[in-house]
Amino acid sequence: MDDELIDTGDLSLHRRSLLPGKGFFYPDSLDEDRTEERVAEAVDGAEAVVITDSDADGLGCVALIREARDAALDVAPFEAALAAELADEADEDEAEPDEEEDEPEPHERSTVALVASGPGDIEESLELVAEYVEAGTDCYVCDICPDSYEYIADDLATLVERCGDVRWFDHHQWGEELEQQVRDAGVDLVIGDSEEECTTDVTLRSLDYAFDERYAELAAVTRDHDLWLKQDARSDDLADYAYWSGPEEYAAVVGEYGAELPETVLEYVEHRRVEKEQRIEAAVSRANRREIGDWTVGFTYGRCSQNEVAEALREDGCDAAVIVKPSGSASIRGSEGSSAATRSPARSTAAATRKLRAVSRISTTTCSIWPSTGPARAGQHGPLSGGRSKNWSTTTRSYSRLPTTHFSEYDSPQAHFA
Repeated sequence: MDDELIDTGDLSLHRRSLLPGKGFFYPDSLDEDRTEERVAEAVDGAEAVVITDSDADGLGCVALIREARDAALDVAPFEAALAAELADEADEDEAEPDEEEDEPEPHERSTVALVASGPGDIEESLELVAEYVEAGTDCYVCDICPDSYEYIADDLATLVERCGDVRWFDHHQWGEELEQQVRDAGVDLVIGDSEEECTTDVTLRSLDYAFDERYAELAAVTRDHDLWLKQDARSDDLADYAYWSGPEEYAAVVGEYGAELPETVLEYVEHRRVEKEQRIEAAVSRANRREIGDWTVGFTYGRCSQNEVAEALREDGCDAAVIVKPSGSASIRGSEGSSAATRSPARSTAAATRKLRAVSRISTTTCSIWPSTGPARAGQHGPLSGGRSKNWSTTTRSYSRLPTTHFSEYDSPQAHFA
């Protein structure tokens, strides 16, 4: 493929936000091969492996585990590389956190390997780690709740048989049957209260290690964003930095500095926020409302920060939001705090899902459904209502890409949500 066909550097931000990133055009087969190579390389010779969500909470767990096992990386190479990136702004608008180039990493490898994953990737991550990890290696899984035990049963059994200790730290809501099945497989599973703790909290209290105060502070500030408490301004810095940096970089930096990020990092975050805010404004401005049952649902489309867009739509009077990304994934964010949702949240959410599929012509899609409760602001996992989130999601296992040409000339999708 001619690179110029997918080069959006010369486009306006409005048009760029309506197009998928370059990673969308990368063939699935090659992407799978690259993922396998990265996992094999990461776990080769490792004393322990951490399979984790790649947000601030999951990566905070990595920082704690590495500290406890004396495997933290030197932060200097990361800071030097970041300073160099700030000095060279030629490609700043094209940078995407999920489209990393295969360039040499500016650091040595930790003896505690990091395998970035997520709810939709956990099956593959367990399979690959089980295949390539050396016998007797300890394994941790952090900040991930699987959709169903049947999808991970075989790979988890292989992992437990091959590894030393297998520990799983999380704070999402688990079904009793799923929880018991994972424990019965031989996993040391620790689940925190989803309304009180983030997974970094769970990891902090579960590891037999005397952590410095900065790690307790890191957990507290991470919790502030992950539960959407919004009481500490530093929590947004952590969340944004985790999103824009590489997982290794974030784990190394917060492992060294805790929640007090160095000036170079803060400068980088502020630099990236300019376009982030513009993307949020664009997504909110192109949103369309529909009445679905008792709910007022806001539909929008584009590359944007889903939490902030959903929150803005809530403040504009929506009970729920459907945010469709050009790559094809969609997030449905609802509020149990509204009167409509209190009457029938399940029915309203199901109706919104059916409407989403109908208007976007997707038979199956990746949908995250986040309800939350309470009179205050919502949690990160449910930013469309007040209070802390209940931290659960439903994600379909089939994935269909939504072609960008579905929207006329990459313009507003409003007509297609009518």
